[in-house]
Amino acid sequence: MSIQSEHYDCVVIGGGPAGSATAALVAEAGYQTLLLERESVPRFHVGESLMPETYWCFERLGVLDKMKKSDYVQKASVQFVSSTGKESSPFFFEQHDPRESSRTWQVERAEFDKMLFDNAAEKGAECVDQARVLRVLMENGVASGVQVQQAEGPPMEVTARVVVDATGQQALVANQQGMREDDQDLKKVAIWNYFRGAFRSPGEQGGSTIILHTRDKDSWFWFIPLRDDITSIGVVADRDYLVQERGSPEEVFAEELELCPVLANWLSNAEETDRFRVAKEFSYRTGQQAGEGWVLVGDAFGFIDPIYSSGVYFALQTGLLAADAIIEGLAGDDLSGRQLGCWIEEFESGSIWIRKLVDAYYSNEFSFGQFLKEFPSHQGNLTDLLIGRIFYEGAGKIFDDMDPALEAARNPGSME
Repeated sequence: MSIQSEHYDCVVIGGGPAGSATAALVAEAGYQTLLLERESVPRFHVGESLMPETYWCFERLGVLDKMKKSDYVQKASVQFVSSTGKESSPFFFEQHDPRESSRTWQVERAEFDKMLFDNAAEKGAECVDQARVLRVLMENGVASGVQVQQAEGPPMEVTARVVVDATGQQALVANQQGMREDDQDLKKVAIWNYFRGAFRSPGEQGGSTIILHTRDKDSWFWFIPLRDDITSIGVVADRDYLVQERGSPEEVFAEELELCPVLANWLSNAEETDRFRVAKEFSYRTGQQAGEGWVLVGDAFGFIDPIYSSGVYFALQTGLLAADAIIEGLAGDDLSGRQLGCWIEEFESGSIWIRKLVDAYYSNEFSFGQFLKEFPSHQGNLTDLLIGRIFYEGAGKIFDDMDPALEAARNPGSME
């Protein structure tokens, strides 16, 4: 399909979860919406593990029944394995909250993202893949459209009242406007592949996302069970540690696996099914997330870290919140940055708790297990954060005690 018009109410750049969510709601509200994806759909993407709070996003988008009827692996818990190989008790979400929304899925992103892309089309968006946006038409901070290269023909300009950047790590607007700020505290690299035949726990725990520290806590592995006995497994560490003066991705992965005996045992009868992939320095912020005629969503807004599987949830949530602001702005002819970004402060007030949880995990001196022994009353609050339930007053109560505990662990002499 090719672009059918030269003007739209809303142009969304990027056909991942954030872009598809935004386009679906804006189109459903009756506005002429164009969703552009530079690759051919379906396309590969990492980030298979979902947070349970995506349930409400699926309900809002009208795809919840499709998810329930799917054969994706069900995710009922999260588990952590320490650097000594000690396995934590699984954080079973339903034990904290017995509602159906406390169970989620492990998804293959190519198929999952296509479902959301197609859903946007079903709701009235014009969805075009193999359409690469070369630049956002912007003057003095005001967006007016995009220049796009389709699979065939010369580049063309498309004007729009609102431009939504959902380009993920490409972060088109942020890079074009010099607003991308790499997170200096999270200069991480990930190396991953897919394996058939990895060991899985019996019962509900078999679908759990598992996070494993290596021996010296210099790196950690994710373990995400998928369909057809395939498991997504990746290692994450500081850039300087993982890739400086080391071998190929395959060699580095193997070396780190030796430092994680529990995982090495789980993979003893497994075989690789794909090639090793690498992602570098994926954690960043943006200095500005909305302006006159434009707004950022999903990873284009910013990305924290893959450890707690917040990426898809944040993508969907920002897409829905931005869509509401766009619909209101189009109806009232107010497309100012203040209107298009009216949701950002509230979103950041919740997402900050995930960022703080990431910081705690990367503080090697700190032990979550020891902390929960000392403060067992925070077990429920921590489970809330792992579920993604972060947008309520008191969501960060755990940090009333965790912040001092972190400070004491980092500076043991400071409490004397």
